[in-house]
Amino acid sequence: MTKLTQIARARAGEITPQIAAVAKKELVDPEVIREQVATGRIVIPANIHHPSLEPVGIGRSLKTKINANIGNSTLSSCPKQEIEKLKTALSYGADTVMDLSTGASITSIRQAIIANSTAPIGTVPIYEALSRVNSSEDLNDKLIVDVIREQAEQGVDYITIHAGLLKAQVPMAKKRKLRIVSRGGSIIAKWMMTHDRENLYYTNFDKILEICAEHDVTISLGDGMRPGCLADASDEAQFAELGVLGKLVTRCREADVQVMVEGPGHVPLDQIEMNMKREQELCDDAPFYILGPVVIDCAPGYDHITSAIGAALGAFHGAAMLCYVTPKEHLGLPNAEDVRNGVIAYKIAAHAADVGLKLPEARKRDDAISDARAEFDWEKQFDLSLDPARARQLRDEALEEQEITEEPPKDGKKQYCTMCGPDFCSMRISAEL
Repeated sequence: MTKLTQIARARAGEITPQIAAVAKKELVDPEVIREQVATGRIVIPANIHHPSLEPVGIGRSLKTKINANIGNSTLSSCPKQEIEKLKTALSYGADTVMDLSTGASITSIRQAIIANSTAPIGTVPIYEALSRVNSSEDLNDKLIVDVIREQAEQGVDYITIHAGLLKAQVPMAKKRKLRIVSRGGSIIAKWMMTHDRENLYYTNFDKILEICAEHDVTISLGDGMRPGCLADASDEAQFAELGVLGKLVTRCREADVQVMVEGPGHVPLDQIEMNMKREQELCDDAPFYILGPVVIDCAPGYDHITSAIGAALGAFHGAAMLCYVTPKEHLGLPNAEDVRNGVIAYKIAAHAADVGLKLPEARKRDDAISDARAEFDWEKQFDLSLDPARARQLRDEALEEQEITEEPPKDGKKQYCTMCGPDFCSMRISAEL
């Protein structure tokens, strides 16, 4: 079988159109991208059946990427709402989108999402597999492999599989405060205990690799043992699984399949750097894709903030992609406005890390908006904002509250803000020095 994957072609010395596109976006020499794709330190999720895809490179030497999760549940949402969430996520800057649907019409929803997305689409195949049986105990090898094959043929660019959670690790989770909070991880753990068998993702891993190699589906090795609270962070269960994931990274690369590794979770600030370095060591610097981390557990409703703090630190210390968290995390299924808030929070986190890492032109936007502030050029400030609509809305609200209009003043300068007013505007005063 001819290998069509980005990693195989890069190893053969080819600068693929996808590699060239990523190099142009990242302002990097295409040969540099090719070399890192060849070694597996950069992945470009690009299923050959996703023709509208605009390639995205994921690796810690590149700009930090963010992912937005959407998808229905068994209790709420519909295909129309999921497409609205998709468009919201893309419009505010999500680099990839995962369809985590667990309710009705999973296949048709995913097809619509792929058809409407220029960004790579990811899934968690076990959700669809579980929807086809009466309970998790009824899952079987053939069903898992069939679902992965169907999703690959449909155009899914990357799949999360919890292949590193082995039967021997389950007793470790029983010592935790919250045991297993990963949906996929809990399903696998219960199946293993019920049947007294090893993880069926793990035992079928070679078959899964064959499917992914055929369609160039990137594997995202899920962290089924990710900590769900600060008390469980960095424990033996988490790192036992990470050690297995490192070995699976090697198997993926040997099969010419692109691979990245998923990470925690809930982690205190002082443990984030260690977690990032540990993954680089155990997984041979495969791109690290982290959820948050959430740095405190006591702020439900604000977890887009508690996690963005950890995400910025994680990206600064080596994470390649951040999975957003919305205000509804731990509370309910996010709607389009929650998606917006989650994406913006994570664009801020990713950008802060990129500025701190001094990536090429990372600070260009910040310097431009500073110039606009000095010039009292409000429209330019809005245009350079990560969320122009929100910036305009807040400016309008402030003016309305003070009954101020935007009529040009006699001195030709733009209107001051209502925080300081005309007499205490520091920038206006200092401009006159």
